Amino acid sequence: MNEFKLAQPQSVGQATSFLSQKPKGCHIMAGGTDLLGEMKNGIIDAEVVVDLKSLPELSFIKREQNKVRVGALTPVSELAENSFIQNEYSVLYEAALSLATPQLRNVGTVGGNLCQRPRCWYYRDSQILCLKKGGHKCFAFNGRNKYHAILGGGPCFIVYPSDLAPALISLGAEVIIASSKKEKKIPLEEFYVLPKENLLQENILQPGEMLKEIQFPLKGSGEKSTYHKLKERGTWDFALVSAAVNAQITNQSFKEIRIILGGVAPIPWRAKKAESVIKGNRITQSLLQQAAQEELRDAVPLTDNAYKTKLVQSIMSQAALSLVKT
Repeated sequence: MNEFKLAQPQSVGQATSFLSQKPKGCHIMAGGTDLLGEMKNGIIDAEVVVDLKSLPELSFIKREQNKVRVGALTPVSELAENSFIQNEYSVLYEAALSLATPQLRNVGTVGGNLCQRPRCWYYRDSQILCLKKGGHKCFAFNGRNKYHAILGGGPCFIVYPSDLAPALISLGAEVIIASSKKEKKIPLEEFYVLPKENLLQENILQPGEMLKEIQFPLKGSGEKSTYHKLKERGTWDFALVSAAVNAQITNQSFKEIRIILGGVAPIPWRAKKAESVIKGNRITQSLLQQAAQEELRDAVPLTDNAYKTKLVQSIMSQAALSLVKT
């Protein structure tokens, strides 16, 4: 790891000012679990690291009249331990609890989890110049692609690793993005971009911008949610496939439903085709299988990851049925 300067801003405005001054060599550090790994592996060479831990005002969970606000610097462990989140937002509680180990949940932050970089082994190898790092080839396409995308891939086939992103998108979350000029609020679903839109980054953050806060509506009447995750190892691991489901249930049918898949695409994948099949109909196993098959019509498995199509069908059905039974 090369030497770098550490900036410890005393306000959000000062933090965005630091980011604006050196847009290429300046990097944000929240918990640091991802950034420091990239620096140690020689993937990025930071001139300045802006340490947001000097801004404790960005760590909070607040319930207000019509929404819940979560600061970007809130430790993931606080989501998993907060009684209000546990009781009202099962999908977010379960996603937070599934993430890493207790030690890493204490260090990792909500904003950091939403902004983390892909775990593709070609990207993480400092000796390989892949498309994601400005090269001319996605080595996963004809290489080792067991964990890569089956939906939305091309020309890069990463999968987005966050557990919290699918859960929060299922809740209709919005994010506040701060810059030295102004703040803006957008749906979290619109925060992420496919490789065909931007090869070098996974979200819309521009130089000088930072994620400041996440907001989502208060739970509605009849609304239930859950997060199901399939992983290769029994201990902590990233998802092979995951499903965040949030639905308003009436008479054994889903009046409204959001299904967000993880581990299958370069972004948290909104299963809109499956939602349209399910919405308004009485839930049965066969209907859920039909919905999954409809969603997978556009799937393009690579040489080693076709198994993910079966996992999607299984986990989507498990998650949706669990809401009807509870």
